[in-house]
Amino acid sequence: MTPDPSRRGVLALTAALAALPTFTATAAPQRPADTPALDADPRHRLRWQAPADEHSMIEQGLPVGNGRLGALASNDPGRELLLVTDATLWTGGLNDILDADGQFPYGRQDFGSFTLLARLTVDIPDHDLSAVSGYRRTLDLAQGVNETSYVRSGVTYRRQIFASHPDDVIVLHFGQSGGGHYTGTITLEGTHGEEPAASFGATLPNGLRYGAAIAAFGSGGSVTVEGTHIGFTGCRELTVVLSGGTNYTPDAAAHFRDPSLDPQKLARAKVRAAARHSADTLLRTHTADHHALFGQLDVSLGTSSAEQRSLDTWERLRARARDGVPDPELEAQYLQFGRYLMIAGSRGSLPLGLQGLWLDGNDPDWMGDYHTDINIQMNYWAADRTGLSQCFDALTDYCLAQLPSWTDLTRRLFNDPRNRYRNSTGKNAGWTVAISTNPFGGGGWWWHPAGNAWLCNSLWEHYEFTASRTYLEKIYPLLKGACEFWEARLLTTTLPGTSREVLIADSDWSPEHGPLDAKGITYAQELVWALFGNYCTAAAELRKDAEFAATIAGLRKRLHLPQVSPATGWLEEWMSPDNLGETTHRHLSPLVGLFPGDRIRPDGSTPADIVEGATALLTARGMESFGWANAWRGLCWARLKNADKAYQLVVNNLRPSSGGSNGTAFNLFDIYQVEQGRGIFQIDANLGTPAAMIEMLLYSRPGHLELLPALPDAWAPSGSLTGANARGGFVVDLRWRDGKPTEARIRSAGGRTTTVAYAGSARTVTLKPGATVTLKGFDR
Repeated sequence: MTPDPSRRGVLALTAALAALPTFTATAAPQRPADTPALDADPRHRLRWQAPADEHSMIEQGLPVGNGRLGALASNDPGRELLLVTDATLWTGGLNDILDADGQFPYGRQDFGSFTLLARLTVDIPDHDLSAVSGYRRTLDLAQGVNETSYVRSGVTYRRQIFASHPDDVIVLHFGQSGGGHYTGTITLEGTHGEEPAASFGATLPNGLRYGAAIAAFGSGGSVTVEGTHIGFTGCRELTVVLSGGTNYTPDAAAHFRDPSLDPQKLARAKVRAAARHSADTLLRTHTADHHALFGQLDVSLGTSSAEQRSLDTWERLRARARDGVPDPELEAQYLQFGRYLMIAGSRGSLPLGLQGLWLDGNDPDWMGDYHTDINIQMNYWAADRTGLSQCFDALTDYCLAQLPSWTDLTRRLFNDPRNRYRNSTGKNAGWTVAISTNPFGGGGWWWHPAGNAWLCNSLWEHYEFTASRTYLEKIYPLLKGACEFWEARLLTTTLPGTSREVLIADSDWSPEHGPLDAKGITYAQELVWALFGNYCTAAAELRKDAEFAATIAGLRKRLHLPQVSPATGWLEEWMSPDNLGETTHRHLSPLVGLFPGDRIRPDGSTPADIVEGATALLTARGMESFGWANAWRGLCWARLKNADKAYQLVVNNLRPSSGGSNGTAFNLFDIYQVEQGRGIFQIDANLGTPAAMIEMLLYSRPGHLELLPALPDAWAPSGSLTGANARGGFVVDLRWRDGKPTEARIRSAGGRTTTVAYAGSARTVTLKPGATVTLKGFDR
């Protein structure tokens, strides 16, 4: 299959950039001739009436990011605080000395941790919050701009904060109307012991160099360096520009560091280059870039009331939870906020980890790492579905860069006799990962044998959306290496009470509960079954390794697939009729064949008892859990076409968090309650919930699209979805009224033939790449 001609330029650019260091000197960006009109549509603008408390930034600070460089902004009139991150500023390293149990160390220095780059403060002493009126702050999702406004002494003051991908800087612009001015100080501080300065550079104990720099310019006053600070006096306008990064490079052969790169020097060069342009020029360049991505998908879930629209975002969330009245525009905003985070956090650098690109300190729970047993996969379920396929590239590039190290660690360490998950066959090949991974090729916590299959299946799904043969060539070594690992690992066993021999996975743990050394867990069986099928399709498409592909196809036919327990009526999680774990456990590991997999389908192609067993297990898991677990449940219920339960799980995630409870924070970040009274930010629910919302509106697999499979009553009166990618290489625009589609526009992005189904009837569509067809008459 070939990509839509309109996407070839984007794909070519992505391929060209993949080999570049994540923080590097680049040519000056192209400046747009015209500014996209600022989006006046309130659907895309979140608003609040209070700034963030400096001590609650993770719940209240507003996120900006350019895909690599991010910040949380407080928007306090008298003391603007930005907590700045670079995606690659990690402690730790390869971490290749195993603990006594054959598993990986998991600490902040051996495995490592994601950390803050800097704190930037802009102090304006006479603009204390108590001295201003009419305070308001907004986050424009469509333009990628955080804006604050207030009135002091009859003057309206406005500030804008944005993180520019083209200029690779964060910009703060302070303006006013009415004859006012700004006087104060700017302070840049590192978070690893550096003294305040206009720029700094240092090296972590692991040898990673990092640095940051600021520049400032004003009009109508003076801006001067005053020791460790920058002072500004009597400025009608003020612009502050910040850049920073590390010498990380995605190259295992170079130990993931570029010794020739001086991050402090480069940061200085970037802020000087940006400071040559006006704030307006920098803003126009940024908004054109951001909106080009954001505008690829639009969604309307219906019309909210005037009373709902009159509330700010936090009050609106509280009203939705208190009154139980659907607020379809708020729910669409939540979906678009997830897309905003994807654009801000996943472009040209490392992928989104547990906390995405945003931190409030140097000690994030679970190191802010990449968990390979659901979290990193969930972070990217929304990318293709919501029209942001370009943002998926960060995950692909990460896996490709890590592959040499993952392969080396697997071959040297996986069959360590102390490792309870080692291959009892004595064979070893290919690669796998640990439950936690870092940017330096290292693993943390326990080995995760099936993690390689899940990562590969995620990468494969991206191919199903994009239909790019070039991309398939890139990921082929990952797929083949994972299959080599499983060819060496699988065991032959005879099913009890039969003479039938099947292949099962060796000792493993069904994430994250039950026995630690069970063989043939459903989680592994399903993932490997999908991996083998995907690999065989890839080999055929690329005309590679026919003999090995035939071997893998033969293994796939012999794989044991789960059955329904006669004791519980559930799909078995272990090769046992008994429930060996927690009934309401957060993970849905045995249901990976329902979602994200496609083996279990309620369309008659799957034995009814398997569908019923999966439904019974999902029911037993419950409707109340952590945000990411609710999102996964919602996706599974959408696959089962149960609109009421899928929607309830979306609503559950929208409940306001209080005292660290599970739910949505003041700034819309999802909060995960780790213990009574303490919650932390985890981004996966912010991205997994939008994926569930899209799956409720559009289901796809190669060769098949289904419209409105789980449309809830709250969204049924009218709505639309435009620019949604579908597996098989199509893009779908969809409108509905009174719960039925009124029009579906199917555009080929490389796909050729698909069925389009609604309410049990289907039509076959055949298109040339780039062609479009419009379908109507679904009510007949």
